[in-house]
Amino acid sequence: MLLLDGLVKNFGALRAVDGLSLRVNRGEIFGLLGPNGAGKSTTISMAIGLIKPDAGSVTYEGFGSPTQPSVRKHVGMAPQTLAIYEELTGEENVVFFARLQGVNNPRAAAREALERVGLTARANDRARIYSGGMQRRLNLATAFFHKPPLLLLDEPTAGVDPQSRTNILELVRELANEGAAILYTTHYMEEAQKICDRVGIMDEGKVLVTGSVQELLAKHSKETLVMIDRPSGETRISTNDPLREVTTALEAGDVTGLRVERADLETVFLSLTGKRLRD
Repeated sequence: MLLLDGLVKNFGALRAVDGLSLRVNRGEIFGLLGPNGAGKSTTISMAIGLIKPDAGSVTYEGFGSPTQPSVRKHVGMAPQTLAIYEELTGEENVVFFARLQGVNNPRAAAREALERVGLTARANDRARIYSGGMQRRLNLATAFFHKPPLLLLDEPTAGVDPQSRTNILELVRELANEGAAILYTTHYMEEAQKICDRVGIMDEGKVLVTGSVQELLAKHSKETLVMIDRPSGETRISTNDPLREVTTALEAGDVTGLRVERADLETVFLSLTGKRLRD
């Protein structure tokens, strides 16, 4: 559905995206996982046609490319920076975008989208009095009201409360189950593990590896995480010998808690880059 082939984008001397290639299929959530500054938002901006790549191509298979205005109705985008008008009500925001897209019944489309994001009861309130989580959900509603086959979601849960995060993740999964191809950027590895069918780990403009979470864990991280709580804070240790680490910690004393967990995408990122995802 979405094919990014060899994308390159420079901003002066900075290469923000460096030869990025990936494919997102219908009914799939493809997660771009990486720290802030990795190039995720620049990739989304090229995928939607907001900025032009210096090299490479973007193709919406079956429709064309983002340079063709006629194909843009087949794409929805929720940017990291909220794309809502605070002086409009929730319903007026979605109606506005629905009219821009030429939807036949923009008010009905808006009400259906607001119901799906749980904002029906607040549809007539101005967006400026919404909580951060409600604004994020409204931002998402402006992306999918027209039921596009391709959705580009850039950090859609940034700064939200736990309940809104759960609601957003459940809705994104529903949209994929209904057939949408979804490119989903995040720096929350727990989100990627929970909802993404495949993940691309991105750092310094490059996608280092792609695959399902299970594939990445099996190939790039055979270690176990030992988390040791002390009054001074938590220590996280990646190890092939968790029993030794636990024994050493207990012998040293001053331990207030111990947890042993299977490696996760944070461990994969550390293995590939030598640094932690949120450093």
